[in-house]
Amino acid sequence: MQISIVGILVCVGILLIGAYGRSPLIIGLIVSLAFGATAFVTLVAIGGSSPLIYTFFAALLITAVITRRRIPREIGNVFGKIRPLWVLCGLMAYSVVGAWLFPRLFAGQTSVFVQSTMRRGIVEASLAPVSGNITQTGYFVLGGLTAIALCVLLLKEDRIDAVRRSFLLLCGFHAGMGLLDLVGKVAGAGDILWPIRTANYAMLTEVMEGGFWRITGANSEASSFAGVSLICLAFCYVYWRETKSRLAQGLAALLLVLALLSTSSTAYVGLTILGIPVALSILRSFLSDRIDSDEILIIALLGVAIVTILTVILLRSEFFALFVRLIDSMVLNKASSASGQERAYWNIKSLQAFADTGGFGVGLGSSRASSWPIAVVSQLGLVGSVMMATLLMILVRGMGRLKGYLDPETNAVVSGVRASALASVLAGTLISGTADPGMIFFIAFAVISTSKVHARRERDARLRVPQLSRPAPAASTGQAGRSSPNARAASAHHRP
Repeated sequence: MQISIVGILVCVGILLIGAYGRSPLIIGLIVSLAFGATAFVTLVAIGGSSPLIYTFFAALLITAVITRRRIPREIGNVFGKIRPLWVLCGLMAYSVVGAWLFPRLFAGQTSVFVQSTMRRGIVEASLAPVSGNITQTGYFVLGGLTAIALCVLLLKEDRIDAVRRSFLLLCGFHAGMGLLDLVGKVAGAGDILWPIRTANYAMLTEVMEGGFWRITGANSEASSFAGVSLICLAFCYVYWRETKSRLAQGLAALLLVLALLSTSSTAYVGLTILGIPVALSILRSFLSDRIDSDEILIIALLGVAIVTILTVILLRSEFFALFVRLIDSMVLNKASSASGQERAYWNIKSLQAFADTGGFGVGLGSSRASSWPIAVVSQLGLVGSVMMATLLMILVRGMGRLKGYLDPETNAVVSGVRASALASVLAGTLISGTADPGMIFFIAFAVISTSKVHARRERDARLRVPQLSRPAPAASTGQAGRSSPNARAASAHHRP
């Protein structure tokens, strides 16, 4: 085991920021997700795996929750009020068993793509136990336990403001490091963030595409940076629309520009898909004559951008030549490129492995795909896919009809976190090779689930108020409309 001094220093700095924000565990966990290439240790014993710093904060959070004085009662309360946690625990148990059993049970019966033993790329090999079964299962279980720990904290106390500040800090750090990376490369300084890239990954940080520098920020490659950008952009946009926050508005604008300049097909395809609900929302507001100033601003900026582009094309048609070639190579012809064909073949072999194992799957971490849903099906099989789909529906449905029982600020935070998780799933669908949905998925699951419990409590309280304020029933009367003896006696006593 090799300790990274830089990784430890980054952890200490984040802890200090969290302590200043009076919520070091929650802020530390979420902000650490901005450092996608910073590890605090390298585990030589299991293939040189280098856990990123968010795993340190997740373990710290879980440990802090476990050592609480009344943790047995709190755990029982959480599992009693949040029923989907049983599904999450079932999926974790199934993943652990499957990661150990399936590569041995179906060994040699199918072929999969795995990381080479020398960590020099992805190679095709017969199904067998690999180090990924340990590391990927460990990440997944860590995410599930983090969700449970967050449910304990968020259900016990109102910490939604800590969640809000954490996500805004995450977006700020990610955008800031992306901007630093771009400025350093344009200025000729190269990769100025290399000191914090301590993970044992292949770092594709100084790469040009179509004459443009690829932005990687604090991540290992442009596609990873684009995936986190989509997550942050989704949160900032939704939170801005709900609260009119100028900070969120500014961050959303900066993240959009960085995503467009990242030269990543993940960013371009992701922005196109995320733009569909935004366009539909604006169209619905326009048709219902309820369009607001923010929507008018978006339409105006889009119109100015279109007019500017058309003007430049008329005056200097060669101005956008480099950008057109970039879009052509990164999006339009991406599938026909060698990289696109290779990743498509990964997905085909993953689906073939699912069929070869009779729908049981090859086990978590046993293979490499190029899309999260395909990785889920091939690694977790039919049973695991159904449980994962159940958890995903929690995020898709969000607060539902319970939204009206929360205050506007809480609704805005929950909606933003939900949007970021769905953007995370979208990014994973485009680039992820493992069945682990990522830490944002588990954080959003905890935030939405606990917010539903608080909303139900508020709903029940409102329903009880009218019942308590009703007048007491009139005294009972005897047959044929005659009053009872007690009523007649009370009436006689008060008669003048």
